[in-house]
Amino acid sequence: MQPTLVAVAHGSRDPRALRSVRALLERVRELRPRLDVRLGHIELNRPLLGETLDAVAGDAVLVPLLLSRGHHVKRDLPAAAARAAHLRTRVAAPLGPHPLLVEALYERLLEAAWAPGTAVVLAAAGSRDRDAAEDTRRTAALLSERLGGVPVVAAYACAASPAVPDALRALAARGHHRIAVASYFTAPGRFASQSAAAATGPAAAPLGDHPALARLVLLRYDQALARRRTPLELATA
Repeated sequence: MQPTLVAVAHGSRDPRALRSVRALLERVRELRPRLDVRLGHIELNRPLLGETLDAVAGDAVLVPLLLSRGHHVKRDLPAAAARAAHLRTRVAAPLGPHPLLVEALYERLLEAAWAPGTAVVLAAAGSRDRDAAEDTRRTAALLSERLGGVPVVAAYACAASPAVPDALRALAARGHHRIAVASYFTAPGRFASQSAAAATGPAAAPLGDHPALARLVLLRYDQALARRRTPLELATA
């Protein structure tokens, strides 16, 4: 039996978020039909992660549907895995940064009528964690390369700077009169809507169930299985 893939979403009060995550996991199941794929949330939506883990037996890989390192990836997921003492668990890396994410961001921008030469603000949730900010900046650099070298500025909806409106104003002050907003969110929600509302030009949709995202979820699952267990994972096995 393959270990269960437990996809871990943050959770949102926006009802579109749960529909979006479920659609993404359907794509994952289509790519690997024999794999047991389940969903757990950190907060706000059912099933919560603890409820999902209680219903799993044997081995599981927790794959965060999160785009960078931060508190949830570093602390919440390992703690949830440790509490599931009946399971042998591994925690996969967050989805970003990765070229597959960049491809999804690129195609979402094209869907929103981004035109070559248009500068971009990469709107992310934001975190006080330095690693999370580094991951987002790395994605911005990769996206800039994919877009032919146009400026791509990482900006945030909360907890970090620059804020999305500030980044838009800064690019405008540098002479960029048409600026797009790329939505660096896995699903719709308050922060994604807030960022899109600040846009002065095209505003891309969240990543959602983009096929590249489904492939990336499986890649992180496979990578977690291929690497050696960490001391924490060995202690809870």
